[in-house]
Amino acid sequence: MLPELLTILIGVLGGVAVGVQSPIANNVGQKVGGAAGSLIVHISGALLSAVVLIIKGGENIRAIRSLQWWMFGVGFFGVILYLTIVYTIPRIGVAPALTLIIVGQLSAGMLIDHFGLFGVEVRLVDGPRLLAAALLLSGGYLMTR
Repeated sequence: MLPELLTILIGVLGGVAVGVQSPIANNVGQKVGGAAGSLIVHISGALLSAVVLIIKGGENIRAIRSLQWWMFGVGFFGVILYLTIVYTIPRIGVAPALTLIIVGQLSAGMLIDHFGLFGVEVRLVDGPRLLAAALLLSGGYLMTR
């Protein structure tokens, strides 16, 4: 039970981080522009990652040579997310913008799980997952009204 609870708490912490980061990132983007704000966000993230990597003794950084070429494009999604935040928050607010982002995350996650994309274990989409997605989509619609 404790490992599951820890996983849930860490997942919620990640959601809180996105919830707090989004309005701050939007503020940065509104002041300096989307691309410049994205650069600031990613440089600060890279600096923190470097500190954590040093603290953790380098982890397995040498295995970088084993990564496939397309894996180096993963940061592009962070830029897309950032620019999405900068565009949507001033137009519809933080809560609706985050709701739409979560709807997109859930949709992508369900497809990735169902087909086992990117090397994840296959977890087929079933009735309860479809119901959860429909409820979240409904919530997304209501949140943006």
